Amino acid sequence: MAIQLKMPALSPTMEEGTLAKWLVKKGDKIEPGDIIAEIETDKATMEFESIDEGTVAAIAIEAGTEGVKVGTVIATLAEEGEDPDSIDTSAAAPAPAAAPKATEEKAEAAAPAPASSPAPAAAPASDGGRVIASPLAKRIAQDKGIDLATVKGTGPNGRIIKADVESAKPGAAATTQAAAPAPAAAPAQAQDFGIPHTSEKLSSMRKTIARRLTESKQQVPHIYLTVDIRLDALLKLRGELNDSLASSGVKLSVNDLLIKALAKSLMAVPSCNVQFAGDQLLSFSRADISVAVSIPAGLITPIVTDAGDKTVSRISTEMKDLATRAREGKLQPHEFQGGTASLSNMGMYGIKQFEAVINPPQGMIMAIGAGEKRPYVIDDSLQIASVMSATGSFDHRAIDGADGAQLMQVFKDLVEKPMGLLA
Repeated sequence: MAIQLKMPALSPTMEEGTLAKWLVKKGDKIEPGDIIAEIETDKATMEFESIDEGTVAAIAIEAGTEGVKVGTVIATLAEEGEDPDSIDTSAAAPAPAAAPKATEEKAEAAAPAPASSPAPAAAPASDGGRVIASPLAKRIAQDKGIDLATVKGTGPNGRIIKADVESAKPGAAATTQAAAPAPAAAPAQAQDFGIPHTSEKLSSMRKTIARRLTESKQQVPHIYLTVDIRLDALLKLRGELNDSLASSGVKLSVNDLLIKALAKSLMAVPSCNVQFAGDQLLSFSRADISVAVSIPAGLITPIVTDAGDKTVSRISTEMKDLATRAREGKLQPHEFQGGTASLSNMGMYGIKQFEAVINPPQGMIMAIGAGEKRPYVIDDSLQIASVMSATGSFDHRAIDGADGAQLMQVFKDLVEKPMGLLA
């Protein structure tokens, strides 16, 4: 009996995703454990591992299709002894518009469809003079002013797919189609004021970042507290530790030490290691630090769990591994979902001081500025010291200003007297 492979839920909150890439094709034999596709969620691009064995009889959802709902059949396998070509996949394959109801397709459906646009067929086809294309291909063609009737499809049964329209050039025959309004593009067209520009569709990650940070600023009352911190002792300790760790291949960064400092501060001031949850206040018994990492698609926050009880060398090793896999899109959901507080360091960009947006549902985030030589009063005399500014953003629903100030003071003391990080 044929086996239907369905869009998996790769995280607890995942409702849909983009089928970014197929790693198999029709006729390929696969075994349990084989990686068969790459799926883009709102956080990362993750590998889809098959738990079944068989031969690929049909690919129902083409690579590049966005907004594929969890549970949608994306491919069909023939079991051992079955002829892949004899399997009827038309019932298993969803109508092209059913799976990829992404945001842009919803906008397209809301507008009057051009007279030349046919109703989606139950399975890809190109008979009766109708032009059959994926919803994503239709949107791209509409944005580029391409007449689909002039495009040769390379998908199943001649279906026009994303790659076909991306390589096609706009033609004069697209006048009728271009005349129909494209609701998704209208706001950008209405605001460009005739200025030359390019347009790039937001990735799932960028959409999620935009939504979550907007919600955070709208719903979470932020309070900001800033302290100036001398770094000289920390920099000296880092140099000494790196000398002693050189033989083991470990090289500590300032950020590794700051992760440890924030974790110990949260454990010392538990009233800040909390989360507002409606009519409840969650208080955490360990400090899991989410660390902001910039990647091409946006921003992700891999987590150093129980950072307060880990050595700085272990934090360093874990953080390097997490950051590398974050940039490769290979983090697992549990490695970036959760955390009790966040740390964002923009010092490497020369940013002196900034106020970070809280990463909901966490209760606080520490923003780290650049260390620089500044005039500083030491033992009642004005001297030159290496100083950085650190700003804590706190959810005022859960954390009072006095508690936030206490945490900032503990953090400052730990950085200025860093031997406490090794205790």
